Amino acid sequence: MRELPVLFKEKSLCTGCAACFNACASNAIRMVEDSEGFEYPEIDEKICIRCLKCLKAAPCRNE
Repeated sequence: MRELPVLFKEKSLCTGCAACFNACASNAIRMVEDSEGFEYPEIDEKICIRCLKCLKAAPCRNE
């Protein structure tokens, strides 16, 4: 099985746009609020089917 996708290495690289969340057909991504009130994606590895649609949708990954 493929490794779990890494959406960003640092939070500053993620815009919090939820494109990856919306692209996930298996609902394996949830948006989690940090201590400052910003939402960032978190992948549930038990649900993720590793289709990588999230990586294709994420603008920060397509630069």
